[in-house]
Amino acid sequence: MSALEAMAAEFLAQERIAVAGVSRHDANAPANLIYRKLRSAGRQVFALNPHADSVEGGPCYANLRVIPGGVSLVVVATPPQAAEAIVRECAELGIPRVWLHRSIGQGSVTSEAVALCRERGIQVIPGACPMMFCQPVDFPHKCMRWILRVRGSLPKCAGSSSG
Repeated sequence: MSALEAMAAEFLAQERIAVAGVSRHDANAPANLIYRKLRSAGRQVFALNPHADSVEGGPCYANLRVIPGGVSLVVVATPPQAAEAIVRECAELGIPRVWLHRSIGQGSVTSEAVALCRERGIQVIPGACPMMFCQPVDFPHKCMRWILRVRGSLPKCAGSSSG
């Protein structure tokens, strides 16, 4: 098992997960798909969108501070310019894990957000999609993971040279 696979398994074993970037208008937005997948996997999942009170049939939170009981993982699936502010909030609240979503393209990953995670001792997966690892993995995400692995585009995690 690669360092990325081990870290993804640890991250996805968390019971309370926030997903930043859930859309109130686009049910097929990456954050919405991730939100539904994690819910179907039995996790307590909290939607984050400062412009919505509810999404996907449940409550939506404006920021991490207002989630009752907190979370132990934040999946960031926002435009990249929002990622650093979310990571700063994670650092302030002591949230130990951040997954910056990316499949093809930049996604939510920025060098500033990744550096901030590392400076503040936050475990970070700087890319890929949780749906590539959350069991059962659907066929399109298995293919995407394979393609990214072949291209050498899967994120490198601490202690890994092969991602």
